[in-house]
Amino acid sequence: MFDFLNSIISTGNNILWSYVLIGMLLVLGVYFTLKTKFVQIKLLGDTFKVLGEGTGSVENEDGQKGISAFQAFCISVASHVGTGNLAGVAIAVSVGGPGAVFWMWVIALIGAATSFVENTLAQIYKVKDENGYRGGPAYYMEKALGQKWMGLTFSVIITVVFGLIFNSVQANTISASFETAFGIDKIYVGYALVAVTAMVIFGGVTRIAKVAETIVPIMAVAYVLVAGFVLVKNISILPETFKLIITSAFGFKQAVGGGMGVAMMQGIKRGLFSNEAGMGSAPNAGATSTVSHPVKQGLLQMFGVFVDTIIICSATALVVLVSGAYTTEGLTGIQLTQTALSSQVGPWGNTFIAACILLFAFSSIVGNYYYGESNIEFLNGNKTVLTVFRCAVLGMVFWGTQAKVGIVWDMADLFMGIMAVINLIAIAMLGKVAFAALEDYIQQKKAGKDPVFYADSIKGLKNAECWERKTQSKKVI
Repeated sequence: MFDFLNSIISTGNNILWSYVLIGMLLVLGVYFTLKTKFVQIKLLGDTFKVLGEGTGSVENEDGQKGISAFQAFCISVASHVGTGNLAGVAIAVSVGGPGAVFWMWVIALIGAATSFVENTLAQIYKVKDENGYRGGPAYYMEKALGQKWMGLTFSVIITVVFGLIFNSVQANTISASFETAFGIDKIYVGYALVAVTAMVIFGGVTRIAKVAETIVPIMAVAYVLVAGFVLVKNISILPETFKLIITSAFGFKQAVGGGMGVAMMQGIKRGLFSNEAGMGSAPNAGATSTVSHPVKQGLLQMFGVFVDTIIICSATALVVLVSGAYTTEGLTGIQLTQTALSSQVGPWGNTFIAACILLFAFSSIVGNYYYGESNIEFLNGNKTVLTVFRCAVLGMVFWGTQAKVGIVWDMADLFMGIMAVINLIAIAMLGKVAFAALEDYIQQKKAGKDPVFYADSIKGLKNAECWERKTQSKKVI
């Protein structure tokens, strides 16, 4: 998705606030990595196994159809894989130089542990609803910490920022790219986008999940395949490209726009703000699935960080670097990505990028909307309120296709930072619950079992209402 704190970090009056937020994300990322004993590396193999298990339709203990682990994974990936993966990475490379890519990788590795913790917590403290389950930071703030005010504050911010403001920005990107690539008037793009969005969001989380599990694999695989073609075409210079990334990361070679400091900051921003680890957004999707153990979804959502940053962002970065286009003065953002790709595959590269923008941005609209819906349910489960919210989303999508959205962007950045800080405080306090769940999972794996979680698997655990106790005889969720 968009680098939502870009304007804050580039504005002198907000530099201190930016460093505070980045510092919190880094410190907690390292802390969670150490406390989980490098879960993002140690259990990476289990992630692929869970990915295979999590496909297909699922039912909860009442025989009600629910969201699979893979569908929940796709909803979150749909939200945070957006146009920032195309434009934001190009900006990072053009400003910070090749070294920014190295720091992007490092931050993704650290952030994966944070993502594991927040998504495991979301699963433990999820609640039942008519579509299966829902949950997220607001829910574990209330149920685990007993701080409903934190949950209410978080819910309001994520609903407005993700459900309304960010969706207008994504819509704006779609209309602008189609006007540039195909000469289609923005108003027609707006009508079409509103119609398609309405068909999806009025179908509830089940339809959102089905759309996400269709779009996400297609857009990710198609983009990576084309990028892979470019890299194979330039395979002879890949070793030198990777060497350039490493040496530039540590300031051994002066990069375009600065040395080690600039490269580090650009890479950190892109890594942290692209995959959203620790921001509290992805857990809203992670809580929806039906799995036998919370850690399974935590591992799967953790893998989403790698998909976003290590795979898709890296694909963009490497194409930009091997093309040499990043050295062209005045080229940045999506124009840099388009120029880099077109120089390698021909004029159809521009059309392909426009198609990618459509899929990436539309998937973000769908995922962002669901984050809002889940939190509307937390604030007020009234169907009328939800309908009003859906109509507001459609209105913002149409407005976004027609207007310049810079006016609201700075405010969205600020409130997104507040949302992140609230979530980081909560998961720092609740981390021990996720660590205990991980230990339970590992012990069962060592015993040769398929891990199953119970409400009394963790001593003293309260308010885990969707998980039965060992003494109960009903089918395990």
